[in-house]
Amino acid sequence: MAAHPLERRWIVISVLLVTAMGGLIVATASLHGLHPPSNVETIDSTRLHLTPEFAEDHLGVERAKDGTVVVRLVMARYMVHPQEITLPADTPIVLRVASADVLHGLHVPGTNIGTQVVPGYVAEVRTTIRFDSAAKIGTPNADGSVTLPLFCNEYCGLGHQSMWGRVRVTRP
Repeated sequence: MAAHPLERRWIVISVLLVTAMGGLIVATASLHGLHPPSNVETIDSTRLHLTPEFAEDHLGVERAKDGTVVVRLVMARYMVHPQEITLPADTPIVLRVASADVLHGLHVPGTNIGTQVVPGYVAEVRTTIRFDSAAKIGTPNADGSVTLPLFCNEYCGLGHQSMWGRVRVTRP
């Protein structure tokens, strides 16, 4: 059965459009350093505060022996612990986040930090924050640093609007 030339033309156009959109998605993800989560690590959300890593006195920012900055956060209705963290720009950062109760979303505008935090799993994001990008979005501070909002972008209940925190980005 022969296809009409007009039908063939529209088939070619639609295939080219789908190919172009797929290429744009791959190019954008590559240019912005986006990648799907690859770490699958389980944790008991009901005993989160009893674990060595996510106990309250171990949350926050620490520098590893190799120079990487490791951040540990816990998201729970309706708060982020700790509520403010300070991160150096142009330094490798590993964010490790766990949920104590329901599905949450972690997002920091001006960076490529964005992930879902699923109860029972540790969400891990590896990134490097560029100061210039953060400065475009954030609020400048007197000491030359920039403050960015950190918030939950996944509806988690009636107090969802109260789930926020701050990320202070310092110059390298």
